[in-house]
Amino acid sequence: MATTTKKTSANGTSTPAPAAPQPGNRIVTLDEFIIRSEKDFEYATGELTGLLRDIGVAAKIINREVNKAGLVNIIGVADGSDNASGDTQQKLDVYANDKLIECLQNSGECCAIASEENEDIIQVASVNNKASNYVVLFDPLDGSSNIDVNVSVGTIFAIYRRKSDPSGPATREDFLQPGTRQVAAGYVLYGTSTILVYTTGHGVNGFTLDPSIGEFCLSHRNMRIPDNGQFYAVNQGYYSKFDLEMRRYIDHCSDQNYGLRYIGSMVSDIHRILIQGGIFLYPSTRKYPKGKLRLLYECNPLSMVIEQAGGKSLTTQLKRILDMEPRELHQRCTIAIGSPRMVDELNAFVERYSALPL
Repeated sequence: MATTTKKTSANGTSTPAPAAPQPGNRIVTLDEFIIRSEKDFEYATGELTGLLRDIGVAAKIINREVNKAGLVNIIGVADGSDNASGDTQQKLDVYANDKLIECLQNSGECCAIASEENEDIIQVASVNNKASNYVVLFDPLDGSSNIDVNVSVGTIFAIYRRKSDPSGPATREDFLQPGTRQVAAGYVLYGTSTILVYTTGHGVNGFTLDPSIGEFCLSHRNMRIPDNGQFYAVNQGYYSKFDLEMRRYIDHCSDQNYGLRYIGSMVSDIHRILIQGGIFLYPSTRKYPKGKLRLLYECNPLSMVIEQAGGKSLTTQLKRILDMEPRELHQRCTIAIGSPRMVDELNAFVERYSALPL
């Protein structure tokens, strides 16, 4: 899909950004794009570019297994396992987690890893005595409960610059940073095509995997979310368990004939909203009064992507997601994310109907 936006230059002038490459145009691979963009990084040492390339390699391996899962007995629940967040692990969760860790450990471009599937951080041994300056967090397979019914799933990742002394081991404090400190974030969607979308704080770009050459190729340049939309994504089966302001807003969406689109894989829902506009909601419920989604592994990285594309992301208590100070690795939160006008609309409903002080 070609995406054309306006790009503001340093002197404040606005010029149209180039559209995504059309058939016949020169192919730009993910590796080439990352290397070309290295000059935009505050610390252009090659570590961050290496990390993004490692994630791209892991995504190719995971994509291969996702696409043949039913043939190699890798669907279904993993033996006797709940992950660190208390969710049931699927076999592919474990596989994707292992492959991401393996790719990141082999290169030594990061000093430590945190995964939704692991209780604590994982230290990465130095490679060739090189001191690494970054930590990586990820949800290896978001929406994995959909695997058995052949519905799209994805990988979400975030990269931070460490705070601790590079000469020593990484600490939890390196990971417990607000989303505003992310130096890169993105996701991989394993769907009808496999697409990697990421940002380093200089806009959002998407790369589609071309299986004929085994490379992610630039397909969505300078992605921008529509200012408004006609879709909302929420698990409406929990309607009666939502707070009053959420029920009122959902009623409003229905009254406006907005289309309800909910896949149950956050990556898939967010990707559609990024392309078509809309709002994704995961408010508190009686079972999850603080929200269900993980701040560090899901909400922060996807909020960075959406904000870089011109959208907004708030908790349903109207706090900006990226400003939140994490207190624990597996902290949960609520979220309302998507087109700016729709998030503002939700904001107004919360302010009007909330029974709690904001």
